[in-house]
Amino acid sequence: MLKTPNLRQLYTPIQPTVRQASENVTYYEFLPHDSLLPFIYCYWELKTTQPLSEQFQYRVVADGCVDIYFELNNPVDSYVMGFCKKYTEFPLGNEFHYIGIRFLPTMFPQLFRVDAAELSNRYLLLSAVVPQTAEFIAGHLTGLPAQIEIKRLFDKYFISELAKARFDSDNRLYNAISIILQNFGVLNIETDLNTGISSRQLRRLFEFYIGDTAKTFAKVVRFQNILRAKPSSQSLRQNKLFFDAGYYDQAHFIKEFRNFYGVSPGKAFGC
Repeated sequence: MLKTPNLRQLYTPIQPTVRQASENVTYYEFLPHDSLLPFIYCYWELKTTQPLSEQFQYRVVADGCVDIYFELNNPVDSYVMGFCKKYTEFPLGNEFHYIGIRFLPTMFPQLFRVDAAELSNRYLLLSAVVPQTAEFIAGHLTGLPAQIEIKRLFDKYFISELAKARFDSDNRLYNAISIILQNFGVLNIETDLNTGISSRQLRRLFEFYIGDTAKTFAKVVRFQNILRAKPSSQSLRQNKLFFDAGYYDQAHFIKEFRNFYGVSPGKAFGC
């Protein structure tokens, strides 16, 4: 068993864009079994409640996580999406039913011994990365099962995988991650991550287990903290938000926010 800080207590990754997109598209997150909570942030479901009049563009904002996902009507083709340092958009058509598993940072590489850097900024067929999990999904997630049945199947599968996994519990890596999360991504990477490890080795660990550098991960954490804060129009107008979040000026804040979200802060928060 992995003996590290419980990242769930320090980090709440948010995917806000679906809730604003269409009244005929629903998005739900549901929790795994208690024993999986330190590893899997949530299972999720994205589906249409009736056919849409036009193709749906699904925007995924940067959240520092790795996701497995598949169309429930065609579970033979499942995918894994790695750490992304900018937003990503997917055309999903006008009728769909997607299911996903969102892993907390570092946990997908820990569970499956996969180099997260090889997944970064793209999505791949799961069969090319973790074939046994792709086979499980193809063989068991058929016939449009209900959420409760999906949860039961995933819980049983991942509890079994967890029992077989060999974890690297390098506390220097997790101490560095904890420092970033506790500071909401606002820190000096060069001076504030003194965890008894060289900068070169820290970079190697972050790239393998996160998928990018500590600096990039901290930027995503800072962005996610802004999403959780749900800033008011007054805070945005008075330029207070970007100072509080550690940005040097408004232009820097807006540019980075657009990169991670795909729209300006004002549009994202309806201001």
